[in-house]
Amino acid sequence: MGPIPRNYLMRRLGIFFLTIFLAATIIWLIPRLAPGDPITAMIDRMTRTAGYVENSDIIIEGWKERFGLNDPLPVQYVRYLGNMLTLDFGYSLAYFPTTVSQLIAQALPWTLGLLLIAVTITFLIGNFLGAILAWSSTPRLFKYLIPAAMIFTSIPSILAALFLLYIFSFLLNWFPMLGSYELGVTPGLNLEFIGSVIKHGTLPALSVILVSFGYWALGMRGMMITIEGEDYMHLARAKGLKSFYILYRYMVRNAILPQITALAITLGTLVSGQILVEYIFAYKGMGTVIYDAILNQDFAVIQGTSFMLIVMTAMAVLIIDLIYPLIDPRISHGGK
Repeated sequence: MGPIPRNYLMRRLGIFFLTIFLAATIIWLIPRLAPGDPITAMIDRMTRTAGYVENSDIIIEGWKERFGLNDPLPVQYVRYLGNMLTLDFGYSLAYFPTTVSQLIAQALPWTLGLLLIAVTITFLIGNFLGAILAWSSTPRLFKYLIPAAMIFTSIPSILAALFLLYIFSFLLNWFPMLGSYELGVTPGLNLEFIGSVIKHGTLPALSVILVSFGYWALGMRGMMITIEGEDYMHLARAKGLKSFYILYRYMVRNAILPQITALAITLGTLVSGQILVEYIFAYKGMGTVIYDAILNQDFAVIQGTSFMLIVMTAMAVLIIDLIYPLIDPRISHGGK
């Protein structure tokens, strides 16, 4: 594979930035279509807690002026786009004076770590089971057990999280119910903290893996069945090659390519499912931050966290698209 053509690279970057621009516009617009505003919602919460907030009307108007909510919507939109370019997401209304960037900096590493682990395990296990399911030499017992295990694919990740939480945390007490690590453990590169993080992250990761691996298994099985009828497969058998060698050298190697493409496309779905899982387990990730922001009508946090998740997904698609010729030498950039 030669260097990436300039025209192809510019075209892909254009699509990348257009995707981010359209997504950023949508996440700015949707909260403003909801009734009410974040300042009034904040005062209402204070009223329910304290019973009465003196001069609430003056406070509401002052905060609206402070955060620019009295400006015309076009002005707010242009200011919002400018802030997105510099990753300046403003202040959280619910946790003022904490900035949105601080909340994201605290939550994003947890979400990235959990996502990378869950996606990697799901992709490897799903494609392995799909290949085994389509392989003619697989024992009959496995061909019955693997489809039975796919029953979890039909349930949402949030229900899988509740199921695992009830069985392994409440009944068996094997794993902690909530949090990202034990209270009192000092965060850092030490065995106690790492062990606590793994223990707390096991069930959230399993919640994503259980409901996702079936899609990869079915997709891999379909690709393997298609490849079985290719001419090079008949030639490999005619040459007397061993069945296992044909499996990984001819079938898996060719069937895995469309699965890699699908991985980039489905990242957004995996992220959205993980957000709900994080909330169920009170995991210190973006999911908990987004859920609290929605309850508090915290526009800045909703916009900032959603924007970062969109950038992550779009970046993954871009990277996979650019490195695809490295995975399959038969493909070149620009289709040449």
